[in-house]
Amino acid sequence: MKSESIISTIQSLPLVEAFYTIQGEGFHQGKAAYFIRLGGCDVGCVWCDVKESWDASAHPMQMISKIVSDAKKYPARIAVVTGGEPLMHDCLSLTNELHAAGFQTHIETSGAYPLSGEWDWICLSPKKFKHPLQGPIENANELKVVIYHPSDFKWAESYAEKVSPSCKLFLQPEWSRRETITPLISTYIMDNPRWEFSIQLHKYIQVP
Repeated sequence: MKSESIISTIQSLPLVEAFYTIQGEGFHQGKAAYFIRLGGCDVGCVWCDVKESWDASAHPMQMISKIVSDAKKYPARIAVVTGGEPLMHDCLSLTNELHAAGFQTHIETSGAYPLSGEWDWICLSPKKFKHPLQGPIENANELKVVIYHPSDFKWAESYAEKVSPSCKLFLQPEWSRRETITPLISTYIMDNPRWEFSIQLHKYIQVP
């Protein structure tokens, strides 16, 4: 479901890291999940905490079969594909193999590239530095907007109007400004209750 690809011959992808942890953000916060971080990103978020992922060539190509076999070593069956910007790559082969292994496939994306892959959950986190395309916007299950400045609330609302009515809406404070931004988000959500709070739980409980 939710794919613009039909077939794919991709057998390997640039893998930054893969790890088993607790999903710390958004709708699936608190659930055990296996994270697959792919290399490559040109969105350029100033607050990105994994800038080492931006250069795909700095990371080894890993066979998709190996990525999936490593994921199967852990009991949870949620696989979260993130980056970098994972949609810089054709993700169809990866999602097909994950599904064949019994995983739910989740993606975290800025939406700046065309949608590829068969996804059970699409988390769209749009960025001002490179705006998302219509495909990821229309298919998003979750809209997660990072709030860095009070003006970002208006920007968040502009995307809330573009996603489907069933899309879950989350506001998340930029981590370095959380002490300032968190009270603003709390007040905003109480005034606009269709939004929910995403708190980056993993950073509070100190897991990857």
